[in-house]
Amino acid sequence: MASSLLVDGVAASYGAVRVLEDVSLTVNAGETVALLGTNGNGKSTLMKSIMGIVRPTAGRITAVIDGATYELVGRSTEEIVDLGIAFVPEGRRLFPKLTVTENLLLGAFRPTARSAINRNLDFCFETFPRLKERAKQLAGSMSGGEQQMLALARALMTAPRILLVDEPSVGLAPLLVSRTIDKIKELKEGFHLTVLMAEQNFTQAVRIADRGYVIVHGRIAFTGHSAEALNNNDLIREFYLGA
Repeated sequence: MASSLLVDGVAASYGAVRVLEDVSLTVNAGETVALLGTNGNGKSTLMKSIMGIVRPTAGRITAVIDGATYELVGRSTEEIVDLGIAFVPEGRRLFPKLTVTENLLLGAFRPTARSAINRNLDFCFETFPRLKERAKQLAGSMSGGEQQMLALARALMTAPRILLVDEPSVGLAPLLVSRTIDKIKELKEGFHLTVLMAEQNFTQAVRIADRGYVIVHGRIAFTGHSAEALNNNDLIREFYLGA
């Protein structure tokens, strides 16, 4: 069934420092929506607010998952994951002294995912053959690209309906960035996911995004209703294309 996300008038702070101000966006069922912005403009804070890691000071965050509506503000991160929302954080945040397989199995802790562990594990190894080759290798000894694969695969082990991905291109060589973005599209289609992706690499993000938002100084500065609209926007040219 359909799953979607609504952020309505969200504000968030770190102590006295206001980071988000009246942020609103939607991610409709089956969409890939890009949240674009350079470093320090609030992309990660918004992702963390959705996941309950940062508590918004104002606004609502609502998820519709398999036809049921849930208010996310006030829920713990564990509760939000249990609803079917998975998060791939910036920097991967793997368990470096555990193996690839152990990291993947830890992703399957939510009740709905436990019954599908073997199926999801097979899917992850099929999608990322390198992970299967390195199943017994410690995560901390892998390359940056391999770790990003593992972080994506671990999120899928939760059997999510909505996937949040924060800065998947950070720290990767250009070729690996392209492959990672392609994998996000492949996983979205294979798992029938709804995806919100925060990314500062405009060129790569717009390749797979249905539409997107540009966030500047904690506010939504532009809403692009299609990939074409993003490509033709003056704000995009200023921030990303040097025009």
